[in-house]
Amino acid sequence: MDFGHLGAFFGGGPEMSKSMSNLDFYFMSLVFKFRDFFAPRINILKEAGIKPGFHVLDFGCGPGAYIMPLATLVGATGRIYALDIHLLAIKMVQDIITRKKLTNVKTIRSDCKTGLPDNNLDIVLLYDILHGLENMDTILEELHRVLKPNGILSVRDHHMNESEIASRITKSELFNVLKKGDKTYNFIKEK
Repeated sequence: MDFGHLGAFFGGGPEMSKSMSNLDFYFMSLVFKFRDFFAPRINILKEAGIKPGFHVLDFGCGPGAYIMPLATLVGATGRIYALDIHLLAIKMVQDIITRKKLTNVKTIRSDCKTGLPDNNLDIVLLYDILHGLENMDTILEELHRVLKPNGILSVRDHHMNESEIASRITKSELFNVLKKGDKTYNFIKEK
């Protein structure tokens, strides 16, 4: 079951959160909790190949559905960055950090710039936001910048078909298709 499409009904999901009201964001978060109960996010993350010690950016983290599964995969030596433009998304992730006593998760409020150093990340997650990105070229340049050489951009977007996803990412010539999983596309950093 995938209920992510309801985010589009309520303002477009986390990627469109500039126009999403707080009430819509809360409702979307509730729907995601229901979705995550029936379709655990760890099953999606396993396709990205995340290992203990990895540094991962969840770009467009929304209410933080991937934070706890990511924490399990990266372990105590890994690092998680959760980026979103919506203040409620950042607050919800910070609440998870506090409740679960996570010391290796940092929130970033932004619509593009991460503030992270060059060649710093092993994997970037771009899940269920690609279809709504307005400044995609700028975002892909930023993600390319922060990924390590041969770093992975893991993409999932049920609003788009496979060829749309592949062409949108590879047309920048910053990434090439690495592998297609059941739920995700993984692209490798080029250049």
